Amino acid sequence: MTEEWRTDPDAYWAAIDAAVRAARLSAPVLAIDALALEHNIADLRRRAGGVPIRVASKSLRIRSVISDILRRDGFAGVLAYTVDEARWLATVAEIPDVLLGYPSVSTAALAALIADDEARARVTLLVDSVEHLDAVDVAAPPSTRGVVRVAIDLDASLRYARGLVHLGVRRSPVHTVGDAKTLARTIAARPGLALVGVMSYEAQVAGVANDVDGAIRNQAIGVVQSRSMRELIRRRGKAIAAIRDVADLEFVNAGGTGSIEATAADPSVTDIAAGSGFFGGHLFDGYAHFRPAPAMSFGLDVVRRPARDIVTTLGGGWIASGPPGLDRLPRPVWPADLSYVPAEAAGEVQTPLRGHGARRLDIGDRVWFRHTKSGEPAEHATEAAIIDRGADGGPRVIDVVPTYRGEGKCFL
Repeated sequence: MTEEWRTDPDAYWAAIDAAVRAARLSAPVLAIDALALEHNIADLRRRAGGVPIRVASKSLRIRSVISDILRRDGFAGVLAYTVDEARWLATVAEIPDVLLGYPSVSTAALAALIADDEARARVTLLVDSVEHLDAVDVAAPPSTRGVVRVAIDLDASLRYARGLVHLGVRRSPVHTVGDAKTLARTIAARPGLALVGVMSYEAQVAGVANDVDGAIRNQAIGVVQSRSMRELIRRRGKAIAAIRDVADLEFVNAGGTGSIEATAADPSVTDIAAGSGFFGGHLFDGYAHFRPAPAMSFGLDVVRRPARDIVTTLGGGWIASGPPGLDRLPRPVWPADLSYVPAEAAGEVQTPLRGHGARRLDIGDRVWFRHTKSGEPAEHATEAAIIDRGADGGPRVIDVVPTYRGEGKCFL
């Protein structure tokens, strides 16, 4: 694809703005550049080196886009985030392989899934404790149900000094080979359960930028990430072998957008999760080994001018998950030379922006933003405009598709 977004950002964003205005789409407007999305799909597949990619739905939340990606070679299955979403994707979207990426103790949601024969055959629940197994039995006793598919969440964090130093997210208590084998045996002994997979997310590699300000910091991050992957590949391989002594595993899922190359080098892994890399939020601008195109963006209307060099947009507080900080805020990208007012930043209802770019804006003009990660935009919009640049390079809106919200869904 042309990298106009990098070489001539003013022209790139002006074209996005012109396309949605020509389609008479009102703000807040969510836009997906089809060409940029194709670039990111191809790049993720290249980085995976032949290992199938499992689509992390929480980072897209647009059913038609998820289904479109899954029709491509190199992509298989979904990593869902709630039981109700997993059941919906397995049935309405007809996705045959849905792994739940997080445990659930919702009796109502679990009961509805278990009662649906099609969903129960297609969805795999994630567990990391006996309590999660008990929650399944409470929702539907073994004597009243068919077999429920489950996967073990194997902790992928790096631990030093007997756990006093912990690098990675706080997810599963299943960390050692012994932990994994004990839980596998417990699952195997429980009627009405089938242990079919393992998930293991190395957040300290996938979710930490390695090309930010400070060469020493970047070098230190690289050393820690390399050491972490070496330790994890050894430990994960032994844990998977131990679990396979107990059950015939169908899959071992691991990784994320930021760790694809490293995760693909682990011979125990059968598929790699990726989500935010499809739409290319600005979080990934800080990664050295890849740079996705900004396939998704959103536009907000200028509704006030409180000062000559300040304009105010309606909306803007589309904040990403993670530790609170400026890097979790959307980034204004067009017009150029706009920044937040520190005392207010991105507001839920209005967002003041200041800088030379504000002087060129009138009330009724539009400011374009890039989101940080990817899941948050779809929670603020009911539809997304698909933009194609066409054979002559002229951008135009070729479709408008519903987000999860647009389909009346609010899963979490």
